[in-house]
Amino acid sequence: MAKLFGTNGIRGVFGESLTLDFISDVIPPIASLFKKGPILVGYDGRESSIVISKMITAVLSSVGMDSSICGLVPTPCLQFATKKLGYQGAIMITASHNPPEYNGVKVSAKDGVEISRKDEIEIEKSYFQKKWKISKKFGMISTEDRAIRTYIEGIKKQVNSTKIRKQKLKIVLDLGNGAQSVTAPLLCKELGCHAILLNEEIDGSFPGRGSEPTPQNLGKLSMMVKNSKADFGIAFDGDGDRSIFCDDKGRILTGDKSALLLSKFILTKNPRSKIVTSVNSTSTIEIIANEFNSKVIRTKVGSVEVSRLMKKEGAIIGFEENGGFMYGKHNHVRDGSMTMALMLDFLSTKNSLSEEMAKLPASFTTKDKVKCTKNNFRKVLKILKQEPYKKDFTDGIKLIIDKSNWVMVRLSGTEPIARIYAESDSQDHLDNLFAKYLSKINLAIGR
Repeated sequence: MAKLFGTNGIRGVFGESLTLDFISDVIPPIASLFKKGPILVGYDGRESSIVISKMITAVLSSVGMDSSICGLVPTPCLQFATKKLGYQGAIMITASHNPPEYNGVKVSAKDGVEISRKDEIEIEKSYFQKKWKISKKFGMISTEDRAIRTYIEGIKKQVNSTKIRKQKLKIVLDLGNGAQSVTAPLLCKELGCHAILLNEEIDGSFPGRGSEPTPQNLGKLSMMVKNSKADFGIAFDGDGDRSIFCDDKGRILTGDKSALLLSKFILTKNPRSKIVTSVNSTSTIEIIANEFNSKVIRTKVGSVEVSRLMKKEGAIIGFEENGGFMYGKHNHVRDGSMTMALMLDFLSTKNSLSEEMAKLPASFTTKDKVKCTKNNFRKVLKILKQEPYKKDFTDGIKLIIDKSNWVMVRLSGTEPIARIYAESDSQDHLDNLFAKYLSKINLAIGR
């Protein structure tokens, strides 16, 4: 297991586990992976992001590598610009959905996709062995002002902009005081949509509803969608790579539900395709894939796992249950604005979002988390291994009761918690299944 990298990048509380001294030591190994520049550097709206960006570009310069700063942008904007503008790699300063006191770095390769687990391990080896040198020649530091325009134009090329403009759709954007504030409203305007904005001011303390959109904190979005008679609402996370939808009746959709709908839309035009998703996502995707002679490939939890396997398999769809949706024809990464544009494209020729959701196969999912150490997680595994069901150990443990019912628990790669997921064929079955295994897990860790 990597010692610095979690499920998605390096993260820590700024000034504690994530200090400027640590950053000055971890950037040279990252630069060694790139071998040459220029490197594109961007950041989210967290209070510590700008000072971290200055440290990163200074260290890159000290090892002789050129860099360009594109400023405050969503992570998928930085990644797409890296690929399209010819950079050798990218470093995004963000802690995604973590609380305000956190920050971190996400590293992407020149193809605009997060580096592989193998590359992460190579960086860590170099870091712990202190194998890097200061260059005799400093690298240049410049400014990149094309990233946002490149990103928006790239998204518009993947959808039927003319049809979308004709519909004059009304949507509510809950920007979560995050990085999509600089791109999503502009994209909506250029697609002829009327956008109502919530939490649009960029603020690293995320005062509106926190940095992670959840059903519990999206009540204002739901109310605004109903009151304004909008076609749908959408909420982004802190760095703008994930999105959660709200239908026209004000109902918050899980990431799985919106992914099923968008997958069906894409597969209608691209049958016999491949879909990559993590082992904790809905089993209903197999039903939809079969309708279009398509194949579902499962992997460990984490956008890095999904993205890199998408690239390897040539998949055009990838998703996670947390609202991370990936459209391979644009870029093999989670992208909140690309996902929003796909939904606009879908609804430009369909009925309402709620009507389309009702056509999907019935499935019910839930998730929760409990504080859990590595030692306690071993106790959880020991107890659940005794259960009389088929087991999947791809990531933690997944108990497969039957084709429609399962429960899974895994240790988080970003926080000292265990995450629990379940799916069932009815709400009652789901409630009973989840309660049963949550009780077993709590008993195992002594709660």
